[in-house]
Amino acid sequence: MKLKSFLAKLFASFISKKVESESLNALSFQDKIFQEIISKASQTKFGIDHHFSSIINYEDFKKAVPVRDYEDLKKYIDEAVEGNENILWPGKPLYWSKTSGTTSGIKYIPITKDSIPFHINSARNALLCYIAETGNAYFVDGKLIFLSGSPELETKNGIHVGRLSGIVNHHIPAYLRRNQMPSYLTNCIDDWETKVDKIVDETINQNMTLISGIPPWVQMYFDKLTEKSGKKIKDIFPNFTLFVYGGVNFEPYRNKIEQSIGKKIDTIETYPASEGFIAYQNSQTENGLLLLTNNGMFYEFLPVDEFFSENPTRISLKDIELNKNYALVLNTNAGLFGYSIGDTVKFISKNPYKILVTGRIKHFISAFGEHVIGEEVEQALMKIAIEENVEVIEFTVAPMVSPENGLPYHEWFVEFGKLPNDINSFADKIDKVLQQKNIYYKDLIVGNILRPLVLRVMKKNSFIEFMKSEGKLGGQNKVPRLSNDRKIADKLIEFIA
Repeated sequence: MKLKSFLAKLFASFISKKVESESLNALSFQDKIFQEIISKASQTKFGIDHHFSSIINYEDFKKAVPVRDYEDLKKYIDEAVEGNENILWPGKPLYWSKTSGTTSGIKYIPITKDSIPFHINSARNALLCYIAETGNAYFVDGKLIFLSGSPELETKNGIHVGRLSGIVNHHIPAYLRRNQMPSYLTNCIDDWETKVDKIVDETINQNMTLISGIPPWVQMYFDKLTEKSGKKIKDIFPNFTLFVYGGVNFEPYRNKIEQSIGKKIDTIETYPASEGFIAYQNSQTENGLLLLTNNGMFYEFLPVDEFFSENPTRISLKDIELNKNYALVLNTNAGLFGYSIGDTVKFISKNPYKILVTGRIKHFISAFGEHVIGEEVEQALMKIAIEENVEVIEFTVAPMVSPENGLPYHEWFVEFGKLPNDINSFADKIDKVLQQKNIYYKDLIVGNILRPLVLRVMKKNSFIEFMKSEGKLGGQNKVPRLSNDRKIADKLIEFIA
């Protein structure tokens, strides 16, 4: 064992005990953070407008601060982006994290001097918890790659602006810099395909031990490595033992990635966002992600089935129920308050608090009142894919409200690595599982309001080509699983096999 891995084991033991202690005192830390962020933001423009100095408890806060999304907070954010001080948080942000979704425009999310350490230390702690549990610290002696966006930053009114992954890249600890791949110049390449080709050239002969990134883009990297070498990843990188991912549910990609590697390896799921680092997998033997309750954020939750009602129930961590879908609302030490991040989560444990990320609140289909969500379609597809040994590369679903003939239906666009023997039978089985999971969808099928789903087989690399055409290839970009309109579906028609 080399010195670096030896020291990592010692540090991991200390940090994992600290993480465990914090997780078992989650409600106390949430109360403390609530008081701290309200007090610190009380003299900002947002704090004055919302009477923070009069807020004593959570009930006061709910009366003073409504739940809002980015567009509702935009007037404050725009004022801060212009360079004004003390708008959302004391002083000016340290960075603006520039984000953009497949269906939305550019957003600027503040990262402050107070919040940046939690972005950095949470990623580190996820690895240290893994080391403490498994004893595997050898990966810190090899080469590590983080497939991410460019670390180049712009400047806007004196504040650095970039993608979250690029910002975080500037804060990677010195002891890992020497191990980090790819080179800085390669990481700055804008065109994703050119960048991945260059990364392959730089890494194919290296001792890669940890690989991190969003699964579909890691798969693209693996495919190019195999194409160039003719080998499985395990034979190219025999010491590769840990895959770290986030951003999407890994299950639809698991089989394909494991086949590309040629063996099963340990994985760590993380839940970072520009708004804050929310959760990570702290155990290889337990399900779920540990909610980080001492991370500069006070969490709120809205039951998903009430989200679009006029007065949804709004609760803090102490009142959550297990196995119920909630929309996540954040209050942060970067100056976001009552901020609906757009994600949905489900708690599977209270001691400690552990979650599953179940989808996006805006990614659903309810053209007829069925309110089908991402978790349901993913589980239905993967259940039948596993049963029939079918390999799914990527997929998305949208409603077909006004077909030329017959009843409306849900249209599934699926790219396969390994096709089903019978597409119609495969689609029928998925539909039956979805009906079991969503009673409203079943009622519409039984009542002849909808016909069963229609599955479109997509050409090879169709989603890569679609994302490229949208300028969304690579980095932190993801294909939405569900849409309640046909903005994406209509563009995918040309890629049907």
